[in-house]
Order: sequence, then C-alpha cells, then structure tokens
Amino acid sequence: MSHSKAEKAAKVEKAAKVEPVAQDPDDAQKPEKLKTKDYDRELTKLHVELVKLQEWVRHQGLKVCIVFEGRDGAGKGGTIKAITERVSPRIFRVVALPAPNEREKTQMYLQRYAPYWPAAGEVVIFDRSWYNRAGVERVMGFCTEEQTKRFLAMAPIVEKAMVDSGIILLKYWLEVSPEEQARRMEARIEDGRKIWKLSPMDLQSYSRWYDYSRARDAMFAATDTSWAPWYVAISNDKKRVRLNIIRHLLNQIPYEDLPHEKIKLPKRQKAGDYREPNYPFKFIPEAY
Repeated sequence: MSHSKAEKAAKVEKAAKVEPVAQDPDDAQKPEKLKTKDYDRELTKLHVELVKLQEWVRHQGLKVCIVFEGRDGAGKGGTIKAITERVSPRIFRVVALPAPNEREKTQMYLQRYAPYWPAAGEVVIFDRSWYNRAGVERVMGFCTEEQTKRFLAMAPIVEKAMVDSGIILLKYWLEVSPEEQARRMEARIEDGRKIWKLSPMDLQSYSRWYDYSRARDAMFAATDTSWAPWYVAISNDKKRVRLNIIRHLLNQIPYEDLPHEKIKLPKRQKAGDYREPNYPFKFIPEAY
C-alpha cells in the first residue's frame, strides 16, 4: 500500500510524538530531558519504520548516503547506533575511515571516499566524512588554507554529481553547547567504558571551540546547497536528538510499506535414530 508524502509524514509523526527541541542551544528555553521509557517506546516505533524503509530501499534499488558531522561529543556515534541497531548491516553500512595512509595522502582528496558511496539497495552512513577537510584538518593544520578553499569549491560540484546520479544525499550537523560538550568530555575521562573515545587530538580540538565555529560557518556558507542542504540538529539531549533525526530522515526518503506473506514456522523433523552424543563439551562458566 503506497502513501502520499503527506500521509507518510503524518504516520512518521505519529510514530514519534516527542516535544520539538529548541532551535537555539544557547538562548532558547531547553526542554526537559526525555525519559528513558518514553524514548524506548518512540524508538521502537521508529525502528519499525526504518525496517520498512530498508525493505523499500532493497526493493527499489535506492542509493542513500547519510553524512554525520559535528564537534567531538556531539552524539554522532550514538545517533548512528540508534539508526542501525535493528536493521541489516548488509543494507545499512557504516563508514568511519581512519587517518589516511601514505598512499591515500597522494590521491585526489575525495577519491578516498568515493569507493564507499552507495550502490543500488544500500544505505551508507558516514561517521565523519569528506568534510574532515573543512573541519578538523583545517583547524588542526593538517591541510593548507588553499587546500581547504579548493575543497569547499569542489564539494558542491561533486555532491551535485552524486545527486544527479540518483544518490539520495542527507547531511546532518549535530550542534552541542559548550557546557554539554564539556560534561560529556569529563564523563569520558571518568568512565572506563568511554575512555577509548578520548584521544590527544580530542583534547586539542576541545580547546579550540571558536576555531571550529569559524570552520563550521565557512563550511555551511560554501556547501549548504539546494541539492545537498545541511540539516542541523540540537544534540544537548541525546535521546531527543536521535528520535528527531530518525523521524526527519524517514520523511526525506519516500518509501512504501511492502506487503509480506504471513510467516509460519514449519514443523521440525523427528529425531529418528539421532541420539545426543556423550561428548565432553567445554561449557563456559555460568557466572550470571
């Protein structure tokens, strides 16, 4: 059964009735933190819609590319995990490239990312992307100003070619306040589960808040185009921003709920002459 754009938007909105976030993280009144039980309930509904989207992408051979950018601690990883935890990794692929090797440093800059762009029936999610050049590389001095300017001039042209080839390109910037970023960075220091997220580079980046602000502003000015706009999500509340982004991306990609045959488990075969072996299996200790 197909949905008109308005019907689908209404359905997704019904699936995630969360209070809209404030549009300015510093000046606007902050909404209350979303309760875990409310978050889990709404996320379950959105996960069902993501599975429907997955089946439609596979059925129609759609090519979807989703870019996540933002400062350290903005919540990119958690948002990506919320999107992908109930869908197939064969269709929803996450790309998080390490620092380039010596060979890659000699390539045309965007050449490194092109092999990961989606083919038919794929959703590719970039946990940071080619926009490293406009952000961390520029701020930390890993590229020259001339290289940055060249990238900012070239990126819209390349993205136009991507869109013209049939790729659905969505770009998200997660905006976190300096106070919330500081709280999250402190939590990484104190929590043994999160310490791996904190590198020496993260500490240097943390101290250069306004350099990153200038880099972000220049990136938006050059690459926020009609064919590949930037969508900004306030991420001071991690639960709320995950729901808002999933809801938004579902509304950006037209999809239908494909019909499925009713599933019924078949009967198991009878044991016949099979007998459980008397084998000394090495069972792990049941500590829990």
